[in-house]
Order: sequence, then C-alpha cells, then structure tokens
Amino acid sequence: MLMLMLMRKAAVTMALRPFLPHTARTAAVVFALAAGLTATSVVIGASDGPGGSGGGQDAARGVRPDAARYEQLSGDGLARQIGALQTHLRGEPKDAESWAGLGAAYVEQARTSGDPTRYPQAEKAFARSLSLQPRDNDVALAGRASLAAARHDFRGALRDADRALKVNSYSQGALAVRVDALVELGRYQDAYTAAKKADSLRPGIPVFTRLGYVLELRGDPAGARRVLLRAQDSATSPSDIAYVSTALGQLAWNQGEYDTARRAYATALRAVPGYLPALEGRGRTSVADGRQKAGIRDLEAVVRRYPLPAELAALGEAYEARGDRSKARGQYAVVDTWITLARANGVATDLDSALVAADHGEVKEALKAARAEWDRRRTVHTADALAWALHRNGEDEKALEYAERAVGPGYRNAAFLYHRGVIEKSLGDGTSARRHLKAALDLNPGFSPTGARAAKAALKALGGAR
Repeated sequence: MLMLMLMRKAAVTMALRPFLPHTARTAAVVFALAAGLTATSVVIGASDGPGGSGGGQDAARGVRPDAARYEQLSGDGLARQIGALQTHLRGEPKDAESWAGLGAAYVEQARTSGDPTRYPQAEKAFARSLSLQPRDNDVALAGRASLAAARHDFRGALRDADRALKVNSYSQGALAVRVDALVELGRYQDAYTAAKKADSLRPGIPVFTRLGYVLELRGDPAGARRVLLRAQDSATSPSDIAYVSTALGQLAWNQGEYDTARRAYATALRAVPGYLPALEGRGRTSVADGRQKAGIRDLEAVVRRYPLPAELAALGEAYEARGDRSKARGQYAVVDTWITLARANGVATDLDSALVAADHGEVKEALKAARAEWDRRRTVHTADALAWALHRNGEDEKALEYAERAVGPGYRNAAFLYHRGVIEKSLGDGTSARRHLKAALDLNPGFSPTGARAAKAALKALGGAR
C-alpha cells in the first residue's frame, strides 16, 4: 500500500527537475531546469518571423503564443486549455496547428503538474500534426524537440530543432531548444555560438536566460549576471519577473552571495506568490546560512507538490544535518519510486540516479547509472557525477580524470570542487586536496548541508584552516 501511494504521488509530481543532481551539486542544474535555463523548460515557438508574436515570453511555460494563446496558467487553467483543444479537434480533426498546440500543452502539463504519462500523449499529438502537415510544420517540429529535451533525449532534441529552423530560422522555440540541447550534450562552444545567434535573431527572455547560463558554464558569472539583468529589465509580466529573478537568485547562490540570492527570490515571490523554483531557492539559501527551520519549511512545501529527486535529496540532507536520519531516509526512498516511474514514461534519469545513489543509495548502481549517462552526454555535470561515483566505488585514479574534466570549460561549482578535493585526499595528494576543499567552502560555504560539513571535516583532517 505504501508503494502504491508513493507511485500515485510521484505520478502527479514530476515537473521541476529534469536532470537534477543531489544537493551537493544541484545548484546550477536545479534552476537550470526549474527556472527554464535548460532543456526541459522551453518555448514552443510560434510560426513567426522577426515581427511575429512569439517573442519575450516565459521560457519556463512552454508557451506557444499564436495558435493556443497559452498564458501563465494554473494546473486547472491548463487542463481547461487542453480540454478546449480536444473539443476543437473532435470537430476539426485535420487542424495540424491545433494538434501541435495540444502536444505543447501536454509537454507543459507534464512539466507543471508532474504527470509523465503526458509525454506519450504529446508524442502522439505531434505525430498527428506532422502526418497532417508533413512539410513546413516548424511548430510541431519545435514542439517535438521540446518533448525530446524533456525526456533528456538531447540528440533528438537537437535534430528536431535543426529541422524546425530549416523551415523557420526565427522560431524562438527551436532556437531555445537548440541551445539547451547543445549545453546538455557538453558542446559548450557550440552552445555559446548558438545562444549569440539566437540573441541576434530573437532577443528576449528565453534567449537571454540561456545565454546567461552558457556564460556561467564558461566561467563568467559576471557576464551571466549582466545578461540576466538585461532580461530582468525586459520582464513585465509577473511570471517573467519571477522567472528571471529566480535565475538571478540561483546565480548568486552558486557564488555564495546569500543576501543577494534572498533578495532575488523575494522579488520572484512578490511577483508570483508561491512560485516553487523561488521557494526552493529560498529554502536552500536559508539552510545554507544556518536558518534551518525556515529552510526546511520551504523545502517541505516544495516537496509536498513536487517530490522529485533533487528536491527530495535537498530536504533529506537538511533533515540529516539537523540529526533526523529517519526522516532523511524517507526522502531518499521516494527517489527510487520517482526514477522507476520516470523511466517507464521514457525519461532518461541516470544522472539523477547516479547522484542520489552515490551519496544515499547503492554505490554500484550509482556507478552503472553514471557510466550510462556519460555515454549519452559528456557534460561537466555528467563528468562530476561519474567522478563521484567512481570515488564511492574506490576507483580514485579514474575518478580524478573525470573530476578534472568537470572544470574543463571554466565552470566553478562548489560541489565539484568538494568532490575533487575528497578524491585527491583519497589519493594522498594533501596539497591539492586542501586547495580544492578550501576553494569549495570559499565559493559557497553552504553548498550542501551534509557536503559542506564533510568538506570542513576533511579540511581539518588535512591541517587546513577553516
């Protein structure tokens, strides 16, 4: 009965984090997904050119501005929109554009309501649209690209985004998905080039935020902040303000700038009360700077609605840091249920599996999952996940190779630095270990409730002052 309840709960809670890791490294990726900076939160672009109607909307909403006229909808509002499209299509079954709109709505419903069973329905809707209009159907192609990205099929996402752009080079949805796919394939220089091109063709919030994320990955957080402030200046709707402010908060959190992060999250929550990405960010920030009670309260509110791997692990680690191991184990146990359900609906979850299992589960399974993910996409995050899984399995020499690859583009992440320091400590390289452990704590001293505590202990054991 408990398992059935967990499966049902997971079935309606899958939206905020696609390729999220455990809290010792979720920072950038969590909000990359939750705030729309990466592939699962994309704009389904309208069929319009430079003066069209598809610009500047919230990338986290999966908006298709022309045919469906999606606004910032609640779950009930989106359900009504889907119902209206279904009714329309019963009377007009050959309306290819509306089939594409229905597919986009299903992808958005999976993201916002957490129901992964919507992905197969979206796939059928896009296929129907393309069967009715096989040529020049960039909206369906861009929508199918977003579906592939949501399922973490980034090669498929790139392929369909490129096909859409051959039809309509100004498709904002396809431009955005293309950047996301390149990022998630580890092709950072290509992603930067694609983001700059998208900025020249269709400047707007979806493009600005993606460009900011690519700059952060390339080791330029100051540049990322400038671009996000540009996005903030252009944000007028409450949803856009919340989205961009959350991205700014996450960027600040990654740099250990907790006061700045808290102000950004407060701006987001004023614009959209209860906005979950901002609520999660505020919770993590509170836990990071010692306000455990407030932080746990926020994270519990997030998990009640979206018990996804990263969020569950974040709350579990907060409980663990507070000394409540029983509650922590309960959070980690639900992760397995979510992963099982997601896989059953075509979502590749091996990065999630590897990162949570490496710290809170079966380390052999963690390594198997990390290797599978590395074979699919070679990003800084998969390199870090594989490094940590190898370390947890006692293969530290190999682990160090991947830990070094995780910082290749210049990206600085406190959890990555912590992992590398621990690996170097295991290899007997005390000098390098001290340097990287100290760098992790200097960059973001509360990067993880349990990881930061372990980093301090390791640094102390090495004779490093902290």
